[in-house]
Amino acid sequence: QVQLVESGGGLVQPGDSLRLSCVASGLTFSDYAMGWFRQTPGKGREFVAGISRSGISSAYAEPVQGRFTISRDMAKNTMYLQMNSLNSGDTAVYYCAAEYRPRIAVVRSYDEYDYWGQGTPVTVSS
Repeated sequence: QVQLVESGGGLVQPGDSLRLSCVASGLTFSDYAMGWFRQTPGKGREFVAGISRSGISSAYAEPVQGRFTISRDMAKNTMYLQMNSLNSGDTAVYYCAAEYRPRIAVVRSYDEYDYWGQGTPVTVSS
């Protein structure tokens, strides 16, 4: 059974940093593009960052460009999201997702992903 398990969320103050982790199991990690999405009450899932199968290519949503960094550790079947300079607009539940890709690519659309984690909440407040 495929499982994606997020961790690392919590309550932080503006300007703080946080690192989210997503551990994947039940799939061949290197065959999947990975991504991070976030959701707030009254809004749908918003693309945050994506990374290709190999980890060579990545993409970011404009609100997090320059502040967040996505990466993956192939030996640990784990994807990370390093979040720096957090602000109140980053408050959301963050989800990791996996999409099977036969070629190297970054996936941005939420409806293209095959598997989702349960989410980890991030609250940025003073």
